[in-house]
Amino acid sequence: MLHKLSFKKNGYAFIMSVLCLICMIPLIWVIRTAFVPQDKVLDLFALFSPTWDNIKRVLNAAPFGQYYSNTIIITVGVLAVQFVLITLAGYAFARIDFYGSKVLFVLFLSQLMIAPEVLILPNYSLMVKLGLNDSKIGIMLPFFASAMGTLIIRQTIKTIPYELEEAAKVEGATLPQIIWKIYVPLLKPAYVAFGMISASYQWNNFLWPLVMTDTVEKRPLSLGLAMFAMSYETGAQWSDVAAATLLVAAPILLLFIVFQKQFVESFVSSGIK
Repeated sequence: MLHKLSFKKNGYAFIMSVLCLICMIPLIWVIRTAFVPQDKVLDLFALFSPTWDNIKRVLNAAPFGQYYSNTIIITVGVLAVQFVLITLAGYAFARIDFYGSKVLFVLFLSQLMIAPEVLILPNYSLMVKLGLNDSKIGIMLPFFASAMGTLIIRQTIKTIPYELEEAAKVEGATLPQIIWKIYVPLLKPAYVAFGMISASYQWNNFLWPLVMTDTVEKRPLSLGLAMFAMSYETGAQWSDVAAATLLVAAPILLLFIVFQKQFVESFVSSGIK
C-alpha cells in the first residue's frame, strides 16, 4: 500500500515538473535571446559567449530609466495607500459588528466580479473632470481601494485571537494603537501576499496607463515596452525586444523568488484557497 502511494506521489511530482518546465520555456527563451549576439538569435543550438550589448543598446534607444521611475512611483504609491485602506476596512469587517456589515461586505466583494476594463470610460471621465489625466496620480487613484486585499486582511484578522485586543484595551490602548501594535505585525504575511499580487498587477498594467497618458514622461514600463517593441516590427530585432522584456520582467520575477514562501503560507493560514 505504501509502495503504491509513494509511486503515485512520485508520478504526480514528475508530471508537475514536466508541466513546470513547459511553462518556463518562454522565460528561458527570453533570457537566452536577451544575451545572445544578434547574428545568432535564430540558431537555437549555436554556442556563444553572453553579451550585454543588447541591454546597453536598449537602454540607449529608449528612456527606460524614466519608465522605471514612473512605474516604481505608481506601484509603491498604490501599495502604500492600499495597505492603509485594506487594514482599516479589513479590521472593520472582521471585528466591528455594525448594522448591515454582512450586506455591505458582500457588496464590497462584488468588485471582484467586475472587470477593470468595464470601468475605464467612467474612470477616465472622472479623471478628466478632476484634471488628473496624463498624470501619475490619475493612473494610481482608481486602484487605491482593493476588495481582494480587504478580503485577505479580514480573513487573516479572523484567525488572530481576540483576547490580544481585549488585553490591550485593559491596558488602556486606543484603537489606532491596537491596530498598529497588535494587528499590523501579525498581518505581515498577508501584506506580503497581497503586496506581490498588487505590485505585479500595477507593474504590468497596460490598458489603463495607455488611456491615461499622452506624453513619454508619464509612461510606465509596460507601455514603454509596447512602444519599443512596435518600433521593431519591421526589423524583427528579437535580441533587443527580448532584452527590453527581461528588463521589465526581472524585478517582479526576483520579488516572487524572494517572497514565494511567505506568499504561499499567507493564503494557507488565512484559509483562502
